Amino acid sequence: MSGLVLVVNAGSSSLKYDLIDVDAGASRASGVVERIGEPSSRAKHSVDGVDHRIEGTCADHGAAFELLIDAFREHGPDLAGLDLTAVGHRVVHGGADFSAPTRIDDQVEATIERLVPLAPLHNPANLEGIRVARAHFPDVPQVAVFDTAFHQTLPPHAYTYAVNRTWRDEHRVRRYGFHGTSHAYVSRRAAELLGLPVPEANVIVLHLGNGASATAVAGGRSVDTSMGLSPLEGLVMGTRPGDLDPSLPAHLSRAGVSLEDYDRALNKESGLKGLIGTNDFRELEERVTSGDVEAGLAFDVVAHRLRKYIGAYAAVLGRVDAVAFTAGIGEHSPMLRAAALDGLADLFGIEVDPAANEAAMSGEHRISTAASRVAVLVIPTAEELEIAREAAAVAAGA
Repeated sequence: MSGLVLVVNAGSSSLKYDLIDVDAGASRASGVVERIGEPSSRAKHSVDGVDHRIEGTCADHGAAFELLIDAFREHGPDLAGLDLTAVGHRVVHGGADFSAPTRIDDQVEATIERLVPLAPLHNPANLEGIRVARAHFPDVPQVAVFDTAFHQTLPPHAYTYAVNRTWRDEHRVRRYGFHGTSHAYVSRRAAELLGLPVPEANVIVLHLGNGASATAVAGGRSVDTSMGLSPLEGLVMGTRPGDLDPSLPAHLSRAGVSLEDYDRALNKESGLKGLIGTNDFRELEERVTSGDVEAGLAFDVVAHRLRKYIGAYAAVLGRVDAVAFTAGIGEHSPMLRAAALDGLADLFGIEVDPAANEAAMSGEHRISTAASRVAVLVIPTAEELEIAREAAAVAAGA
């Protein structure tokens, strides 16, 4: 498991990339192309701590990939002179078909396309990234790393929804879970920090960003997770509501809300944005501090949902060695970390050290007290590194 891996994360209007040195566990260069398909696109290529900004027009992902190649050629390191081990692609939904990173061929590409109905907002863009990369690097192993794969270890009682067999069998309705690469990396790193073998560590991982999810990890295996068929279920997020009453679509349809409007509202206009008009968590905290009542309620809703999942997953695991916070909000919000764990000392033995919590704004930290029976950790996620390592491993075994 070594070499240089180009990690590609293609979104509907963006193309993020990172050139990872797997041996060093570090990025050689990274960047993003934004506003693909709009009149004016823009890109940022970062190498050696210097950002290079590029303006241009990218009608599609093919043009964006050309811009990526040009950025490496002009600002370095030139991909043409590198012996790439693999190109690793983030793919959001692998359904029940993929339980591990997979080398991409025509059949795998066709299967990812067949899964588009499960992730209509993500898989089509992921496919575009795969297709343009395969065209540019036909002799380099291309590897798909699925957000859902880590959760394929969920037991049937955790992934099965109580709906009819036709829905479950023909429409593939079940819990899949997401943010798998982040949960895999952080749970493994938590075990390392505690000096525990991964197969012996029970960790609750809280990936808190604009998208947010919680996962119960027992001995390195995901045994329950908050996101479900789609990334809408579970925690309150930036623009997604998390758990809702399933009768809501029927209730709103009787009021004249179309299915299209409902779907758009739940994906783009709910969560924090629906509660206070913005999905910026920093702004929420500022408004809470200033005494904004509406913001205070929104914060309490987020913290309450998070605390409820922590309690539920402690029950699922039976024994918890660590609670690990990660991703943008998890890594940088002492206020939410404290609120989410408030009142859990007597029941679960989780005690946060206020000073350590306030000081933990970047890097890895232990923020629990010495007396806490459960370690509380802040661990920056490294999804690109995880994708690169998994892609390199697949390429080495090819």
